Amino acid sequence: MSALAARLPLILLPVALFLALFHPATLEVGNVGWLLRGSDNGENALGTHAYLHDRDAGWSARTTLLNAPEGVPVLFTDSNPLVTLAATPLARLLPADAQLVGPWVLLCLFLQIWFAWLLLRRYAPDPLSLWCGVTLLAAPPTLLNRYIHTNLFAHWLILWALWLFTDTRRGRAPLHWAALLVVTALVHSYLLVMVAAIWGSAVMMALWQGGAGERPRIVVAAVATLGAVVLVERWLGAGGRFAVTGTYGYFAMPLDALWNPANPGYGTLLPAIPQREGRGLEGFQYLGLGILLLVPVALYAASRGAGEDGATLRRLAWLAPAFIVLTLVAISNFPDFAGMKVARFTLPGAFAPLLDMVRASGRLFWPVAYTLIFALLILVFRLRGRAALLLVAALAIQIADTAGIAAAVRSTSAEAGRHVTYVRTTDPRWDAAIAAARDVTFVPAKAEADLALYQEVAWRAVDRGRPVRLVYAARKSPATEARLAKEVADFNAGRLDPDRLYVLTGAAKAPSGARTVVLDGVTLVVPRRMAINPIA
Repeated sequence: MSALAARLPLILLPVALFLALFHPATLEVGNVGWLLRGSDNGENALGTHAYLHDRDAGWSARTTLLNAPEGVPVLFTDSNPLVTLAATPLARLLPADAQLVGPWVLLCLFLQIWFAWLLLRRYAPDPLSLWCGVTLLAAPPTLLNRYIHTNLFAHWLILWALWLFTDTRRGRAPLHWAALLVVTALVHSYLLVMVAAIWGSAVMMALWQGGAGERPRIVVAAVATLGAVVLVERWLGAGGRFAVTGTYGYFAMPLDALWNPANPGYGTLLPAIPQREGRGLEGFQYLGLGILLLVPVALYAASRGAGEDGATLRRLAWLAPAFIVLTLVAISNFPDFAGMKVARFTLPGAFAPLLDMVRASGRLFWPVAYTLIFALLILVFRLRGRAALLLVAALAIQIADTAGIAAAVRSTSAEAGRHVTYVRTTDPRWDAAIAAARDVTFVPAKAEADLALYQEVAWRAVDRGRPVRLVYAARKSPATEARLAKEVADFNAGRLDPDRLYVLTGAAKAPSGARTVVLDGVTLVVPRRMAINPIA
């Protein structure tokens, strides 16, 4: 077999996985409508859209077209700063209504397969075992479950970190780790916590194993790397004062998460016991039946004595302290089992602001799970001639077990095939109302009250350079919360800005005497320059 043919799966596997999970029309850069349906991915596209259309944004990593006048960091719009900043020099070449979410997902799958291959190729006894192992490592159910938030589709960053950690040469090169950490900081803060845990373990291992003359260099390199990451995070907008949500533990990982699919709609081979609200998504850590069945096989292989992989497994043991911390934070002080409360522990109040930064803590188990799968696979590889048959069987079971998940994920992007941008704001007078306004807001001041409507209106407003005075952001500053509260109070008291377009959602009522129109069932308080006749 030629070298080219041997590596052909590096191209075929990510393409096949993408087509199993997403409609191919999601790759069309000018096809944005499928995203503006009230999902986190719609916020991802909207934040990038605002930044690329904001003439004042420059290289500030924030936009004032959303959450005006304070603006919002791209990082907090659930957008992807790495993709957004990379697209900035090409903005004039992109369609006016560009989306990069679909292409990003495909890129993530290519990198996911690539790093899984880099991790396993040294240990696999034959090509069939290798590619079965790569597929099992690269496509666990937790990855498939992240369709809702494609920044967090970048699990390849975890695999990249594990590859560096297990490589005795590259793992001691500070520039490799610095590049990984900076790239991760530009993708998502949660992934940065996970990757930093692996990097920190690598530094501790190097300090322990290094000589006295080498340790000062290791410390200096680690401090420089940490400083670079802090600077990047500060530039992206992290580190400011933000309101504490008090929701740490709500999105925790249940104790039975590894073998409980949690969502009956996924149609897995193992029974799915629903978890309490908030934990079925962020706390989802199901490994899949194929991988679970490898556990006894790996234990049997381990009982036969050490193999050539012994040094790698001993290196992985250095991850234990960091992984224990990540696991405890993922479970939180509100552990559940099979959808039921187990126990509740009160934490000191001083921990609240720190833990609030990782309130979706159930995600933090991902690097532990990937390391577990990696260790299982290299142990199974010890069985040499029997490994291929066992891994083919495990992969077949895994595919059957996750077919329902794949179908559920793919259904969420079927909308891309329609090529329809707006479904909530179809009346042509929306453009006239927005164009007549100086800025746009919603009452009540909660974008998430009707996120699909907000996304369409905000997208239209950005197209016309009209600032939107609120945003659905991961973090809100006290200044923003105070301003929005004042604006709602002014609206309820009838103190209206004559040049502002107010979009009313839910039970909100227009003040007496306000100029209103109803478009597509939505009541608007229109600016004074709007040319159409208002409906009282």
